[in-house]
Amino acid sequence: MATSTINGYTVSAAAERTGWSPRMLRYLEDQQLVVPRRTEAGYRVYGLRELNQLRTLLDLRTRHGVDLEQLAFASRLRRDPDVRAAVDTWLAAADDRSWIEWEQRKHERLLQVA
Repeated sequence: MATSTINGYTVSAAAERTGWSPRMLRYLEDQQLVVPRRTEAGYRVYGLRELNQLRTLLDLRTRHGVDLEQLAFASRLRRDPDVRAAVDTWLAAADDRSWIEWEQRKHERLLQVA
């Protein structure tokens, strides 16, 4: 049986309470989607906030069919202004159909050479 700490839940206990596996909880932390606090010894501690994030994340995936990779990228867009600017620039240019056609022809020519 998974244990809880005085201030929250261990990875195993959080996994049992939310329906995620401990491995997926570590992945979610790596992608910075749900980041639990750490004890001085480095153990993850999931509090009420993180448990709620995990439950709503599961609901978001099941109800709206959103992939974790999509969420991780959306999160990165919010955190990294350089990525956000690059995506905004690309999307603005993508509205210009002539640019898209030019890029497509360029890539087709590169593939023919290879």
